[in-house]
Amino acid sequence: MSETADDPPEGLPEGMARVLGDYERHLTSERDLATHTVRAYIGDVAGLLEHATRLGQDDVTDLDLRTLRSWLAKQQTLGKSRTTLARRATAARVFTAWLLRTGRVPVDPGASLASPKPHKPLPPVLRADEAADLIHAAAELADDGSPVGLRDVAMLELLYATGVRVGELVGLDLDDIDRDRQVVRVFGKGRKERTVPFGRPAARALDFWLKQGRPHLLVDGSGPAVFLGARGRRIDQRAVRTLVHRRIAEVPGAPDIGPHGLRHTAATHLLEGGADLRSVQELLGHASLATTQLYTHVTTDRLRRAYQQAHPRA
Repeated sequence: MSETADDPPEGLPEGMARVLGDYERHLTSERDLATHTVRAYIGDVAGLLEHATRLGQDDVTDLDLRTLRSWLAKQQTLGKSRTTLARRATAARVFTAWLLRTGRVPVDPGASLASPKPHKPLPPVLRADEAADLIHAAAELADDGSPVGLRDVAMLELLYATGVRVGELVGLDLDDIDRDRQVVRVFGKGRKERTVPFGRPAARALDFWLKQGRPHLLVDGSGPAVFLGARGRRIDQRAVRTLVHRRIAEVPGAPDIGPHGLRHTAATHLLEGGADLRSVQELLGHASLATTQLYTHVTTDRLRRAYQQAHPRA
């Protein structure tokens, strides 16, 4: 939905529209959520309130568990995916918890609302030889010693070596890299700091970039950014995504993945190489081990396919 609380859905009772406006201000000002996140929450909650209105309810105090369940059931009949249903159930629970916390309702009707389990497709990842081909292709293009070419190789090496998010990569400053110890300090979601090691190939690529590439792109406004764009400013995430997709397209048979696909690839290869799940969780900066466990499914799926293709009694 595109409506906001300043432009409430037509037909929404005045009291509900007012609460929706208060909730949007809470998400924006108090929780400081991103604009697109606020828009998604408000759209889901507005949909819930519209549904309640159609059931004859005109105030948030009328909301109950049956209303919430019938709203989700209606979404299901409209063909919404399990992922969408799970997201909307979460939005409803967060909203009703806020209603209770702010004294707008006497009980929280969403506390007992179960979420449909979202379907999580296995993320595509590169094989080890495809990852090597990806970086080799970029290195061949950088043989002329161009600053941009050296930068691109260093970024690809670091993304694959560390599994950092693209936002973490572009946010790196010079003092975040310890080249002697071969570790990089990154600030993840919620500004949580972690230290991630990287290997010799990434260290060599970084040295070439920092010594022979970066000085040629420096301008007065470069600041301490490790990776610079063609105009000398800190490179942005879109440019990195474009780079990864372009270089992946040059690897025959490789799936079309972006920087997050390289993060999946790094995690999968770590686990296939014998790393334990907890270590991979720390390296990737996952708050929950359940998130990291997704990669064990990827690994198992790949091993099963390899077994079926290669074993004489598969």
